[in-house]
Amino acid sequence: MTDVRSFYGRWARLYDAVASLPFVGSWRARAVESLDLSTGDTVVEMGCGTGANVPSLRKQVGPEGTVVGVDLTRGMLDRASRHPDRAGNGVHYVQGDAAHPPVGHADAVLATFVAGLFPDPEPVVDRWCDAAGPGGRIALLNFQRSDAAVALPLNLVFEGFVRLSSPGSRLARDSQATAFERRVRTARQRLTERTVDRRYETLAGGYLGLLSGRVT
Repeated sequence: MTDVRSFYGRWARLYDAVASLPFVGSWRARAVESLDLSTGDTVVEMGCGTGANVPSLRKQVGPEGTVVGVDLTRGMLDRASRHPDRAGNGVHYVQGDAAHPPVGHADAVLATFVAGLFPDPEPVVDRWCDAAGPGGRIALLNFQRSDAAVALPLNLVFEGFVRLSSPGSRLARDSQATAFERRVRTARQRLTERTVDRRYETLAGGYLGLLSGRVT
């Protein structure tokens, strides 16, 4: 946890810049849409980073709704709170571990680009489902390698990206990307077991997978 906090604290400014790119924003907006939010809902984002998803979430829940962003890194939350469109009434940022979220009941839970960071994502997804409760909707958006025939060069880039963006040791017997994708698959499998009314789609030529479902 210390490695994660230190890593993302150092790179908060760059993370914020990348998260704000227009094409990245379109992926995030699609993840928010998959939650089927209503006016007045409470939605929690696990690993909210610099709050790039907050404007879309606020738009969906309206002024009567509540958006809660949970992140381990103080630097990320500080940058989030400095954006005028990511702060204000109905928006709350909480410094805490998304693996053990310090929140009560929510109508929906969003996690973008974080499920692959947990060594054991299954109990993490369980806690997210418990927070949403029966009928609550959860969405996971994650990077992955593409199966497209022309994707081999970009898959190598993906391996490099995972190495650079993963805190902790760079030395491992396994490919960093392979280990990352294994954790993402575990998270998706657990979400599949805990939900109904599921939807799965790929974005960005197959390099992103978006899975959402309603907790049973």
